[in-house]
Amino acid sequence: MFTNRRDVRIEWGYCDPADIVYYPRYFEIFDASTARLIEAATGMSKRQLVTKYGVVGTPMVDTRARFSMPTTYGDEVVVESAFTKIGRSSFDVLHRLLKNGELAVEGFETRVWVARDPGNPDKIKSQPIPQEVVDCFSRA
Repeated sequence: MFTNRRDVRIEWGYCDPADIVYYPRYFEIFDASTARLIEAATGMSKRQLVTKYGVVGTPMVDTRARFSMPTTYGDEVVVESAFTKIGRSSFDVLHRLLKNGELAVEGFETRVWVARDPGNPDKIKSQPIPQEVVDCFSRA
């Protein structure tokens, strides 16, 4: 499956009084990493995906993390994000946050491809992921 890597600098505002990253901030990092993963896989910005496919977004329906090592202000880390499973209208992403080449945090997400509900445009509804997008997500 497709993998994307990005460098992240741990900022002061990510840290708690113990000078380690406050855990919800990892989910913020992972969310941005998923956006970059989708963009890198498809070659399209979110705006372009909205225009071409009518997708509203890819909200999370399940998420969790496993913490192995703390990170702190000023750490330069690498986030490796990869699609691990692609279903009809959902997909799973694995994030690996590496500090000095060692695994510090793993994040796991399940997301759903959604568009406006044709029966009620005030609501969103899962939609099949277009085959063209599945092919982009699936390439090695």
